[in-house]
Amino acid sequence: MDIRVAVVGGGSWGTTMAHLCAHNAGTVLYARDPEVADAVNRTGENPRYLAGYRLHPGLRATNEIGDAAAGAGVVVMGVPSHGFRATLRSLRPHLRAGVPVVSLAKGLERGTNKRMTEVIADELPDHPAGVLTGPNLAKEILAGKAAAAVLAMSHPVGAERLQRLFTTGWFRVYTNTDVVGSEMAGALKNVIALALGMADGLGVGDNARAALITRGLAELTRLGVAMGGEPATFAGLAGVGDLVATCVSPQSRNRHVGELLAQGRRLAEIVAEMDQVAEGVKTAPVVAALARALGVDMPISEEVTAVVTDGRTVAEVYRVLLERPLTTEVR
Repeated sequence: MDIRVAVVGGGSWGTTMAHLCAHNAGTVLYARDPEVADAVNRTGENPRYLAGYRLHPGLRATNEIGDAAAGAGVVVMGVPSHGFRATLRSLRPHLRAGVPVVSLAKGLERGTNKRMTEVIADELPDHPAGVLTGPNLAKEILAGKAAAAVLAMSHPVGAERLQRLFTTGWFRVYTNTDVVGSEMAGALKNVIALALGMADGLGVGDNARAALITRGLAELTRLGVAMGGEPATFAGLAGVGDLVATCVSPQSRNRHVGELLAQGRRLAEIVAEMDQVAEGVKTAPVVAALARALGVDMPISEEVTAVVTDGRTVAEVYRVLLERPLTTEVR
């Protein structure tokens, strides 16, 4: 395609998306760490996050955000939610008017409770915004294993144009106009994955695991619909697809954090040991606050929040969930 892509964020998913885009268009990856950018250019790998995985030979990296953004026709934001707004502000002076900005982040902004496309609208109001989300584990995709995602934008024509940019022979991209539902599903599933990791850490078994995923899907659907999302979105790639992948894969950072918490590890120690962000840790209290404000019942999310913010033990909150009053399944 005759378009230049700037991918902002040199973590595992940003690098993987840059690799995919490089199959279809000239692509530059912005990595804040100059050593990461240098390694990508010299060796064709990102040794910090994706050691041993070869990247597209046409991919170029830089640690200068202006260099990445100059002349870009599309910007892809592979930045965690807590640094998203500041990074957009750094980008702003370097972007041409009207350049689409696509978020890869699966989180909500603490303090404002905003989705990332809302943050884009705040900081870059004249730029079309969208989100690419789904059950996408970076290392599997770099290994050439098939995967699918959904690109959600409010304008279907724009989404269909960008759809081809992200699609390769093994990475299939669908479109959706439900931006709210797609973003909420991606953020909320990380909280449920934390809960699933906690359950696995306690050794509760497959029956409880299946029940937790199912009830977690009910929670994220309830809140997502209350926020304005479409119910069908939560039965798709952004919802149940991403939820299952994040809950069951050993590659899931959120699931990993939950397991360690169940083993009695302190959250601060776990986070300090990780190279990348587990978005569910920061998203859980935002989700709980939104649920309370909207009057949506979110017991799993509330108990996860009690662990990550209030210091409750995993065993305590597991017992609370089991002892909740009986109710109907569908409501």
